[in-house]
Amino acid sequence: MPEAYLVLRFLHILGAVVILGTGMGIAFFMLMAHLSRDASFVARTASVVVLADLLFTASAVIAQPVTGYLLAQQLDLSLAHDWLGLALILYAIAGAFWLPVVWMQIRMRDLARTAAANGAPLPPAYHRLFRLWFVFGIPGFGAVIAILWLMVAKP
Repeated sequence: MPEAYLVLRFLHILGAVVILGTGMGIAFFMLMAHLSRDASFVARTASVVVLADLLFTASAVIAQPVTGYLLAQQLDLSLAHDWLGLALILYAIAGAFWLPVVWMQIRMRDLARTAAANGAPLPPAYHRLFRLWFVFGIPGFGAVIAILWLMVAKP
């Protein structure tokens, strides 16, 4: 195999791992902070989560279609090819759920910061956002898992 192909493939797999790993980590840490019901802890955790999403997830989300497109070119695959077309649809679905989740994390962080600064409990608006954040994570994360399976199995 040509070296360029191997480098692209490695970068594409690395991007998938970053999206999956960062997503799992963010979900775990946000859930743990939420369960504590401690506004200060939630605010600090959400601050780190927002930063991780901007640094890691966003970078990988941008790199994935670039490396995927270049790999498809090298393999002479149409972007509409069976499994690849489905992966692209799932990628759009994951993105449609991820973008609002990032906004929700920022808003939850801000609500938790305000509550912590005032020595108050987390407000009802925070709890509504957390429930919505959790629900949006299921199809968003599910789409990422399905894409990973498609990348490996190429059915």
